[in-house]
Amino acid sequence: MIRRIQKFVILILLILPSINARGQFFEVKHYPQDYFSYPVDEDKSIAANFGEPRLNHFHMGLDCRTGSTENRNILAAANGYIAKVKIEPWGFGRAIYINHPNGLTTLYAHLNNFYPALENYIKKQQYLFKSWAIYLNIPPDLFPVKKGMFIAYSGNTGGSQGPHLHFEIRDTKTDKVLNPSLFNFLAPDSIAPVVLKLAIYNKLISTYEQIPEIFSLKNINGIYVASPSVILVNTNKVSFGIYASDKDSESHNHNGIYETVLYENENPIVGFQIDSINYDESRYLNAHIDYKYRNNGGVFIQHVSKLPGNNSTIYKATNSDGVISIDDGLTHAIKLVVKDAFGNASIVQFNIKKNKSFVKIKAKNFTQQVFYPGFLNIFEKSNIEFYLPQNCLYDTIHFQYKELNATSSFPVYQLHNTGVPLQSYFPITIKAKTTFLDKIIMRRFANGNNNYAKAEPITNGKETGWFRASFNGFGSFQLMIDTIAPTITAINFKEGMDCSKQSSILFVIKDNMEEIKNFTATLDGNWLRFSNDKGSKFIYEFDEKCTSGEHELKIIVEDLVKNVTEQIYRFSR
Repeated sequence: MIRRIQKFVILILLILPSINARGQFFEVKHYPQDYFSYPVDEDKSIAANFGEPRLNHFHMGLDCRTGSTENRNILAAANGYIAKVKIEPWGFGRAIYINHPNGLTTLYAHLNNFYPALENYIKKQQYLFKSWAIYLNIPPDLFPVKKGMFIAYSGNTGGSQGPHLHFEIRDTKTDKVLNPSLFNFLAPDSIAPVVLKLAIYNKLISTYEQIPEIFSLKNINGIYVASPSVILVNTNKVSFGIYASDKDSESHNHNGIYETVLYENENPIVGFQIDSINYDESRYLNAHIDYKYRNNGGVFIQHVSKLPGNNSTIYKATNSDGVISIDDGLTHAIKLVVKDAFGNASIVQFNIKKNKSFVKIKAKNFTQQVFYPGFLNIFEKSNIEFYLPQNCLYDTIHFQYKELNATSSFPVYQLHNTGVPLQSYFPITIKAKTTFLDKIIMRRFANGNNNYAKAEPITNGKETGWFRASFNGFGSFQLMIDTIAPTITAINFKEGMDCSKQSSILFVIKDNMEEIKNFTATLDGNWLRFSNDKGSKFIYEFDEKCTSGEHELKIIVEDLVKNVTEQIYRFSR
């Protein structure tokens, strides 16, 4: 009897690792627990989490609520020292980086003023470098901090769309951003993700040259199911995508999910886990989602297996590509386990089978040039040339091209469509007959938006008259001549004004091509610090640099092709 019990125990011990391996497709993370504290002097509540799909990028941190107002106290999440400070018109706005003894860095973004000692130091550096926008490395012994110490006021600076704190945790050495929800400083969460849609893709053709089959899902007895119970598909190979979101116990925001694993006949095949992402790979969000579906007004459908040109690190597969083969004609049981960062899980179950009447359709005889992911793709016409770098494309496309207004001095060249995203910038070279060699702008317009870049004249082989600029998306492209200088408009200020009762002065700078290269202001010949949050308004807040008496303010503005406007104002204070 004892031997039987011993054999039974040994058998259980042998089985348990396999059960655990099946339950833990991804390696369990061992991040420090309770090391960090919540960075806002408010109740714990987040408006967005790590990995949430955004326009052209993953959301790279937590958006911590600040009561829908600015100037809440922001606190150091742990002991350490302020290592960097960044100030920019967009992006993070005003941000602080703190290095900690455990090899991690925390980042605090969209801030208003820093605490007084740091604010004074940064101001001196801005005047030293004669630049409001600044990215400083700070000596380790200059600004030590303690856990819970006040470091700044919350704000709405940079790319923020409303008052909040953007908070990140990074590996100091690699700069990889880690999922902050795994560090156990947020409010507990017991709500599982909601899975609303299932997408099925034919892997015999490109993702960008098909419309996926979309199925709405219903939660029946705790399991999300599709109708019909057995899905018939007209292909030999399939992949899947899901539309899902997560809620937490403190709010009803639709946040991003953490992990999805696909099982075929109870065997784990492929999945993704949004745990650590480098900013260099954040744009791979465009390959992680069905970009074409989203571009056409749909929701964020997330691919469970990665596209051929997706080099991000969030995926894992037991086979080569995570694609399911159903060529055997059998019914395949598919299960998707969708989790949040707290381990709450939802399950999707359905069966899939190849349609017996399916006959493989002969490939269309496309006349367009084929572009492949992982290769250098070159396109050449008489008046336009470009190439896509090796890691630029995510999936195969039959490239479409059209020339419009061919008789114009500056024709429009339509390069494919905006439903196909690109990972990196690519150079475009266009030929034109013009004598304005230093005033040429290249415009990209798509979906009602314009982007401009200085077009540099180059010698293309034997000929002159070619101009090159780089962009990171398809669309319509055109060369333009820009001889119009920017405009300077004073909002609360005018020539000869007595400013003794004003706290600040404001200018709005505009350019016909929407891009300002340089803004310089001097007071009595000395550089003057104007802030430029969100890139639209230039503001000077009166300080010790402007003493009582008569003054001369000179503002010089330059656009991309060096059209310059200069204004001089005399005022008193």
